[in-house]
Amino acid sequence: MDSGLAGKGVLVTGGAGGIGTAIVKAFAGEGARVAVHYNTSAEAAELLAKEVGGVALQADLSDERAADRLIPAAVAALGRLDVCVANAGKWPPPDQPVWDLPLDRWNATLASNLTTTFLTARGFLRHASGTGTGALVMIASTAGSFGEAGHADYAAAKGAILSGLLLSAKNEAARIGPGVRVNVVSPGWTLTPRVAARDLGDDHFSKVTATMSLKKLGRPEDVAAQVVVLASDPLSGHLSGQVVTVAGGMEGRLIPDE
Repeated sequence: MDSGLAGKGVLVTGGAGGIGTAIVKAFAGEGARVAVHYNTSAEAAELLAKEVGGVALQADLSDERAADRLIPAAVAALGRLDVCVANAGKWPPPDQPVWDLPLDRWNATLASNLTTTFLTARGFLRHASGTGTGALVMIASTAGSFGEAGHADYAAAKGAILSGLLLSAKNEAARIGPGVRVNVVSPGWTLTPRVAARDLGDDHFSKVTATMSLKKLGRPEDVAAQVVVLASDPLSGHLSGQVVTVAGGMEGRLIPDE
């Protein structure tokens, strides 16, 4: 079935990252013109934009004024903006339980995940309120569904996207009209280049797939495919407020027994 995305304008925040790159390429493969947002990864974003015939746009999405400029910049660069994928976010590597978690890390993690997503969503829905159409897809994480020991800050940020932000935004989008939709894709363990480069230990695979019915790690392309489906009006025109979990049938996390 035709996705109907050919000729559409698409913005992908954090577009130069592992999952972001796959999302950008997936939309370009459907004939969309894509704006690749980045904050510090200028070279990667510009190379990717050149590869797919799109544009690279810089913005620090934790800064309100910079975030507010991104959507108009995307509209100007693409000539239109039909889809926004709020993918930008950061996972802090150190394992720190709640009793050791500094407030500055808590605040920084919420700013780089929840606040950036909110500001992106706000900007896009402002734009959609003028056009009457648009698909917003936010990227969360199974950490928000099942928790993640040592990363309560990240889990809290992604959990807020999965619940309160999604469900409120989809109802508010309906005030604009039935042509505006808001959904979430929630990846589990995904074999991005950054994950592949980490020293995870020999038993990592068996631990992270223990509650998965599909005994494999996801690929960025698995996530990207679901983003494209949710962004497509012909494929998902009657879906809003939904969460698609891309995690191999994951049912939870193993509880450490130290």
